[in-house]
Amino acid sequence: MADMTNSSDIDKWDINITSGGSYLDFHFNELWHYRDLLLMFVKKDIITVYKQTILGPIWFVVQPLLTSVMFFIAFFLIAKIPVAGFPPILFYLVGNTLWGYFSDTLNVTSKTFTENATVFGKVYFPRIILPLSKVLSGLVKFFIQFGLFVVVWLYYVFIDKRVTPNWYILLTPVWLFFIVLLSFGFGIIITSLTTKYRDLVFLIGFGVQLAMYVTPVIMPLSGVHSKWKIFFLINPLTALFEAFKYGFFGQGVFDIRWLLYSMVFTLAIVIIGFMVFNKVEKKFIDTV
Repeated sequence: MADMTNSSDIDKWDINITSGGSYLDFHFNELWHYRDLLLMFVKKDIITVYKQTILGPIWFVVQPLLTSVMFFIAFFLIAKIPVAGFPPILFYLVGNTLWGYFSDTLNVTSKTFTENATVFGKVYFPRIILPLSKVLSGLVKFFIQFGLFVVVWLYYVFIDKRVTPNWYILLTPVWLFFIVLLSFGFGIIITSLTTKYRDLVFLIGFGVQLAMYVTPVIMPLSGVHSKWKIFFLINPLTALFEAFKYGFFGQGVFDIRWLLYSMVFTLAIVIIGFMVFNKVEKKFIDTV
C-alpha cells in the first residue's frame, strides 16, 4: 500500500522546544498564546501578598503613607534637608510611590529562577512570563498608591494652592513606562546571574537600598550640591523621577538631554536583559 502521508503534514506542533536558537529570538508570540497563564500569575500575586493580613489590600495605601511620614520627620524636621519649595509630605509621597514600585519589582523579578526552579523543571511555558507577571501585579499596587498621591496632590492644587501643574503632566505615562522597563530589565539580568552566583542576591539587596540615596526621593535634584549632582544624573531614574514631578508640581528639573540618556539606557538594559535571560533559561536548571 502506498504511503499516503506527506512529511510536511506530519506532527505539526504548536510549539517546538529546542536547546539552540539565537539570543535575540525572544518568541513574543508565545506570550500572547500563554496570556491566560500570565493573567493567572498576576491574579495570584495580588491575592496572596496580603491574604493572611488583617488590613489586607489597605497595606498598599498604609505603607507609602507611613514611610512618607517617617521621611518627613527624619529628613525634613530633624535633619533639616530642604525640598526646594515642594510641599514636603507630597514630595516624599510621590518619591516613595515611584521608588517603591521600582525597588519592589526589581527585587521580586531578580528571584525568578531561584524561587521557581521546581516549577520550571516540571512543565514548559515561556519563562519570561513569571517576571512579567511580577511587573504587572506590581503596577496594580502602584496605581492604588498613586491614587493616594493624587488625592493629596489635589488638595495642594485646589485648596492649599501651593502646587501648579503644567502640560508636561500628560507625559506621565511615558515616564512610568520607562520606569517599568528599567525595573524589568535589571530584574531579568540579575535573576539570570544569580543562578550561578548566589552571593549577588545579598549584594543586590544592599545595592538597591543605597541607590535610593542617589535618586531624588529624599531631596530634589535642584537641592543637591553641584559636585555631587553627577552621581544623581548618571542614575537613569533621576531624570524620569524629576520629569514626573515637574509635570505634577510645575517646578523642578526637566532636562531633555538626561531624559534621552535615561531612555536609551533603559532600552539597552531591556535588550541585554532579554539576551542574557534567553541564554540562561536554556540551561539554568543544571546550576540552580
